[in-house]
Amino acid sequence: MNDCEGKLICIHGECGDDPDIGCRANGTKDCGDGSYETYTCSPPVTSETRATLTVNSFEDGGDGGGPSECDGVYHSDDDKVVALSTGWYEGGSRCGKMIRITQNGKSVEAMVVDECDSMQGCDQEHAGLPPCKNNIVDGSPAVWDALGLAQDEGEVPVTWTMA
Repeated sequence: MNDCEGKLICIHGECGDDPDIGCRANGTKDCGDGSYETYTCSPPVTSETRATLTVNSFEDGGDGGGPSECDGVYHSDDDKVVALSTGWYEGGSRCGKMIRITQNGKSVEAMVVDECDSMQGCDQEHAGLPPCKNNIVDGSPAVWDALGLAQDEGEVPVTWTMA
């Protein structure tokens, strides 16, 4: 039975050729500078999951806020570590696991140590930052360096998969 009537994929009963289908905003978070969409889901993880790489300092006093969610400690900017959007973080099931991030032919492996919260933000716990989008891999400076990227770019399209 062709539930998708010729379209490429069907996820959660919705059909289309967009891999982000099936993961829509489920609310908004009002912050001082505007309103941001919130998500409990992220696009499905594949062998080349599309994402946006952002930079984050996981050090004490860094822009990541408190200690990492997975282990309750801070991590050096020299460590190849990441935070994943809420849906990809899967309630901590990816904590301590390695992912492979690829950008422009270069790859790096990094350990998942934190959640990039797609539901909450704009408070002290989240360093005043708004909720993350649902497709974020928030990488330490060491991840950016390994990929040969300038951190001042802010956001870069990447792909990732479990290593």
